Amino acid sequence: MSYIMVDVETDGPTPGDYSMICFGAIVVEPSLEKTFYRKLKPISGKWVPEALAVSGFSRDETLQFDDPRTVMEQFASWISNNSNGRPFFISDNNGFDWQFINWYFHHFTGNNPFGHSSTNLGSLYKGLVKDTFTNFKHLRKTKHTHHPVDDARGNAEALLQMKEDGLKISLE
Repeated sequence: MSYIMVDVETDGPTPGDYSMICFGAIVVEPSLEKTFYRKLKPISGKWVPEALAVSGFSRDETLQFDDPRTVMEQFASWISNNSNGRPFFISDNNGFDWQFINWYFHHFTGNNPFGHSSTNLGSLYKGLVKDTFTNFKHLRKTKHTHHPVDDARGNAEALLQMKEDGLKISLE
């Protein structure tokens, strides 16, 4: 099983009504060399300026991004080529990131290679340290920049540290 850390940036709160603007993914393994990043053209005329601003892109820029169907097909291929066994989706906010990735996969390709489940990195950490009032973000080495690959990398670094700290998880 391969854990794939994912981070998305969007122009609104929900898929379908709003658009995933870009996303990044990284296979969680010590080298952290297997990455994926794409920018997607909006699928809707609706957008929230404050949400889009987080990504650092203007609306005009996003209109020049890649076709979402092509991007999701490329991502599915990347997952297949870079996973050792079943791919497993993980992120620091899987309630948000998962909904976009899942919706886009089903809408544009008819299938989600991750299946029907995901894991929340923060919840894993809370269980590891037995404290629901703490967070893992101090374990990141890469600065949180809102570039999805940077953010996925920092989260993957945190998961690798959690494994060193005693989390029983297979990352091979």
